[in-house]
Amino acid sequence: MNEIVTCTGVSKTYRQGKVAVKALTDIELTVEKGGFIALAGPSGSGKTTLLNLIGGLDRADSGSITVGGFSYANLNNAQMADLRLNQIGFIFQSYNLIPVLSALENVEYVMLLQGVDAKERRRRAEEILDIVGLQDKHDRRPAELSGGQQQRVAVARAIVSNPAIVLADEPTANLDSKTGESLLQLMRKMNRTRSVTFIFSTHDTMVMDYARRLIMIRDGRISRDDRKPEASTGA
Repeated sequence: MNEIVTCTGVSKTYRQGKVAVKALTDIELTVEKGGFIALAGPSGSGKTTLLNLIGGLDRADSGSITVGGFSYANLNNAQMADLRLNQIGFIFQSYNLIPVLSALENVEYVMLLQGVDAKERRRRAEEILDIVGLQDKHDRRPAELSGGQQQRVAVARAIVSNPAIVLADEPTANLDSKTGESLLQLMRKMNRTRSVTFIFSTHDTMVMDYARRLIMIRDGRISRDDRKPEASTGA
């Protein structure tokens, strides 16, 4: 199997004042390239923590994480930042768009950091914004866009540089069902045509239905891991 993510014995504890809160305990997880995976579970179950650890936004207390052949234990902060920049796309529930930049400039930003030529940046950003249905919104700043439109910009930004893996934290949480489904269809297309691996944390049953693999997390442990030959929706 062509593994893109491997978690072995991963545990994470946070401190809230004097209280230690165990977020994850001995997680064992392997994700193959081209996966379309939903992490589901109640609030506080640990699914967002796991997503953040896979994305290198936080460090595990114990165990090992390997992404794209790189062991996080062997990477310093600068190398980790480089891996995130070039291999991982992020879609945050709060969008995390830069308010003073236009939609086009927000999408271009990752490619700017990557050193992509200005003309090529513009071409790819315009193309992906058109694909996500924002043909006439290139020059709008985030405050001038609806929540659904901001989320589309966030999706465009995450996938424009063709990362190996996209991590999405509750990507449909702020969207109506029609907009949410259109975004899921777009991401499934990216998954199929470009073999981009998607991992979602979600409460949304629609996301769970689209996923080809559903991993249930409860009390910081994987309680179920179901694989489907094909998603039941949006085939």
